Amino acid sequence: MDGRDLVRSVKAVGSGGAAQGLRTVRAAWRRRRADADGLPRRGVERARMPGLVEEVEPGPGGGIVRFARAELRIMVAANGAVFWGWDGAGPEPSYALAGRCPEPDPRAVLEPDKDGGWRVVAERVTVAVSRHGAIEVRTPGGVTLRHDLPPRWWEPVGGGGARWMQRSEVAADGRFFGLGGRASGPRLRDGTYRLWNTDPAQPFGPGDDPLYITMPVQMVVADAATHLVFHDTSWDGTVTLREGAEGAGSGHDRPGVCETRMDGGPLRCWVMVGTPARVLLVWASLTGASALPPAWALGHHHARWGFGSEQEVRRIVAGYRERGLALDAVHLDIDHYDGHRVFTVDRERFPKLPELAQELRRDGIRLVSIVDPAVKAEPGNAVYDSGSAADAFVRDASGRLVEGVVWPGEAVYPDFTDARAREWWGGLYEERLAEGFAGFWHDMNEPVSFTAFGENTLPLSARHALEGRGGDHREAHNVYALGMARAAYEGLRALVPQERPFLFSRSGWAGMQRYGGTWSGDVATGWPGLRASLSLVIGLGLCGVPYSGPDVGGFDGSPSAELYLRWFQLASYLPLFRTHASLRAGRREPWEFGDEVLEHARVVLAERRRLLPYFVTLAHLARRTGAPYVRPLWWGSPEDRVLRDCEDAFLLGDSLLVAPVLDPGVRRRTVSLPRGRWYDTATEEAYQGPGQVVVDAPVGRIPVFARAGAVLPVRGEDGEVELEAWAPARGRSGRGLVIPDLGGGWDEPEAERYVARWKGRTVVVDRDGSGTREASSRPVRVRGLGRE
Repeated sequence: MDGRDLVRSVKAVGSGGAAQGLRTVRAAWRRRRADADGLPRRGVERARMPGLVEEVEPGPGGGIVRFARAELRIMVAANGAVFWGWDGAGPEPSYALAGRCPEPDPRAVLEPDKDGGWRVVAERVTVAVSRHGAIEVRTPGGVTLRHDLPPRWWEPVGGGGARWMQRSEVAADGRFFGLGGRASGPRLRDGTYRLWNTDPAQPFGPGDDPLYITMPVQMVVADAATHLVFHDTSWDGTVTLREGAEGAGSGHDRPGVCETRMDGGPLRCWVMVGTPARVLLVWASLTGASALPPAWALGHHHARWGFGSEQEVRRIVAGYRERGLALDAVHLDIDHYDGHRVFTVDRERFPKLPELAQELRRDGIRLVSIVDPAVKAEPGNAVYDSGSAADAFVRDASGRLVEGVVWPGEAVYPDFTDARAREWWGGLYEERLAEGFAGFWHDMNEPVSFTAFGENTLPLSARHALEGRGGDHREAHNVYALGMARAAYEGLRALVPQERPFLFSRSGWAGMQRYGGTWSGDVATGWPGLRASLSLVIGLGLCGVPYSGPDVGGFDGSPSAELYLRWFQLASYLPLFRTHASLRAGRREPWEFGDEVLEHARVVLAERRRLLPYFVTLAHLARRTGAPYVRPLWWGSPEDRVLRDCEDAFLLGDSLLVAPVLDPGVRRRTVSLPRGRWYDTATEEAYQGPGQVVVDAPVGRIPVFARAGAVLPVRGEDGEVELEAWAPARGRSGRGLVIPDLGGGWDEPEAERYVARWKGRTVVVDRDGSGTREASSRPVRVRGLGRE
């Protein structure tokens, strides 16, 4: 027995509810015993490296290179992505890929290289393999973007899965981004980042890592090109980063270093090369197009753990209506459940929930339900009984149900790596739909089991189907929430085939965008939490998850009026715009912070409503191209090193630049502008980039700039879509897109393309057809002319 664990057990029983505390102690010891009995003992390990090349076997798009002690399969796909896998690892099976692996590029051929190595030359990339097993990724011009040293494995002498390590070098000027949702980003500084989805069990800030969504997806931005690398294994691991330096030492560059260590799983990798837009387009073609949210989900959401009753929901909604504040969705947390049991309703507090949902729907407001994966282990509980009949729950190595502790007490967990369990779970959403819910919010799905000590998740030895392959929680943990999202998405498509599902999930993995988005989780109330909110959204977008947003005001505590307003202003330009707070936190309604904040919030909400057609267009573009709504300032100019280091502003699509206020007391701030002409949307003052400008940031607004020549779709006073064009620089033209909302169905609207240009002393906006141009049929307002 570990004495520290015994002390923690005593503390757990003595804190909070005694019964729940005792349950967490039992769960912790049960987890420890299960892993002691069910996990293989590693014992003595033997290190291995590839050795020297012995033979090659050309194949479609590449081929196989055999070394003395390892085998490498390499392929360039038709979409330009590069795959390689060691020791027989192929692209499939994979939880990340959407559908089948892409076809190989028939033009890519494995051919001899210098010094006994081999290479594959393709249109957008060259991949060279040395005779020792090192791999280089080069631009068509021959510039090395990534140099992977020969990998190393540690294999148990008695057999079993091998740990592995891959050390890589990148350009000295390269900067690292990605790895899922990281509060310290979006640019990832030197340090070690764990790849294990984790509930931090407390509100988090920039120094906390890992969090709910970790992905072995990394974007590296350098002068020569951008590349995205994905190590396709869901096992626990770490990535250690060290940025490079130019002219280090005796005038020589020091490359950036990335060292990936995984506790198991295949050593296989995908690499995409090009511009940021190009690599995310290819990434989306591999992992799937992002789910398209209905238009109402791009509006304003209000949530709270602790609404408590139908009367409280009506009071909040009436408060918004009476004050003329826009509201599009209300979220119900676990307090609307009967005893915290999933897929139930507390009929004392919510006696007529379907009628409430209909009442809100008439006012244009949707209800969104929280859904937790854990099921109370209680015979007579309908979900438990039906899941038991379907054999849907995770079991241990002895065949017993794995039990954990969550909000309802002792609970069991569906195995979302089993197709039969997913089908059963997806059918349960029929009950939610019958209660009137229009959207779904997945929580606690890392998955979480409260424990007095140790990690708050399932035993690592817990058994999972893993699509028939069989395995344990070490492999299934990181893809558990991905499987839950898939189950819900497919279930909802079957139950309501005419409507696009709306769901977002606290946890997930590569490819989660196929089923929905995410949110920040329990971000701490405070200025650091505000800054972390922006980091998460940008970083997730660069991993292919475009729809996300924070809890406005932070999950815990009581924000000051200034902090709340600045958070509200930032979030109004993010895809998911949601206020939310914990049971014990202060209120989050705008009128709770005084008349001044209320008036400013009214303006913020009106502007979000006005920009809704632009958000709809960005949502369609994300689905079609993989480009996130929220983009770092370097998106269109990755070679601009000043912009690479800028983390306090962002691009919203191609047309807007948003510079939020992230520190207290700020009333003027410096903004870095990409190249081109930019207009302050409040004053219409014109500025020329690249460069920095200092602008006003009064308490009532944050600086927002429009790109010269941009044509934005906006909502007019009559509710119809209008065009807002910003005057291009003299002698230049600009462009814009409108992809209209056709409702919540599956019809794909046609993209309307517009061109803004000077015609004499006037700016005109024409619709750009296939080889023809005609005057816009939509109303047009041109701005920025006063400064010409």
